[in-house]
Amino acid sequence: MIRDLSVSARTAALPRPWGPDVPSNHVVVVTITLDDGRTGTGFSWTPQIGARAVQALLENDIREAVIGLDPHPEVVWDRLWRHLREAGPGGITTVALAGVDLALWDLRCGDRGLVDVLGRRRDTVPVYGSGVNLHYPLDELVAQAERWKAAGYPAVKMKVGRPDLREDVERVAAVREVVGPDTLLMIDANQRWDLHRARRAVDALAPYGLHWLEEPLPADDVAAHVELRRSVDVPIAVGENVYTVYGFRDLLTAGACDVVQPNVVRVGGLTPFLRITELARAFDVPVYPHLLPDLSAQLALTLPVPCMAEEVEDASFAALGLLAEPYPVNVAGGRLSVGEHRGLGLLWR
Repeated sequence: MIRDLSVSARTAALPRPWGPDVPSNHVVVVTITLDDGRTGTGFSWTPQIGARAVQALLENDIREAVIGLDPHPEVVWDRLWRHLREAGPGGITTVALAGVDLALWDLRCGDRGLVDVLGRRRDTVPVYGSGVNLHYPLDELVAQAERWKAAGYPAVKMKVGRPDLREDVERVAAVREVVGPDTLLMIDANQRWDLHRARRAVDALAPYGLHWLEEPLPADDVAAHVELRRSVDVPIAVGENVYTVYGFRDLLTAGACDVVQPNVVRVGGLTPFLRITELARAFDVPVYPHLLPDLSAQLALTLPVPCMAEEVEDASFAALGLLAEPYPVNVAGGRLSVGEHRGLGLLWR
């Protein structure tokens, strides 16, 4: 049975800020202790909003509700989600739930690593360089693309959504020039467009061979995504700001996307992430885990459909100094593998 739940918060400055309003990332580390003394550790995460609210929810309502339960991840998740719905079905609620769920999965693994517990399907996955770079001047953007090229990444992703579409065209053209024709190039609008602007942007950027267009519209506007996908040739990726299995169900049944990108923390942990993966599999839509490569890349090794791992420059927990060595994942030559570790392999400093 679960005897205790404890929480500790950390804030790490980003060496490359994600904008003037996002200078750091916030992590809430959750430790669950069982009656027999065993412990499991998970985490909640937010780059900008809600870390204190997440911590308060964990330390109060969730701690009270979880003590005395059998440490079964799926059973605990379902019970807590129903218990917490008054606070909202997603967002702060699911971000907080992730800390508990990941700690329980850490316990479930025992002495084995997460990849082998879930079922290893491949030993390595390709990595794509991902930039939170809309605010970068053109010369800094080009320099970043040059670093990605030198690192051997087979794919890269950049931000779009400048006020003037001509700026987006200039910046995408510059990155394509650096990475060359054989590197996959994805663009991410982070929900900045409406349907009309998205169509205009796709037309203007089509000559640069886009592998996918990510979050072109508000994430919960399913109908607009359906219409956009119907009217353009570029694959549509969405999901980092969808918080429930039901949200992914609605996107998939409507035919709104070609790629889904659940964030393992925002959806509430590994338990709902796996449910989303199976749902997407039924629609033959690939899953590309969003951010958090220290954990998400481990999941990429287990997914039924091959994918790539996302690595934002200098923003992994290891790069931010939040983890002690040995780190759970290793990147070399544009590919990622996992080390030998138990559980999630996250040794928090």
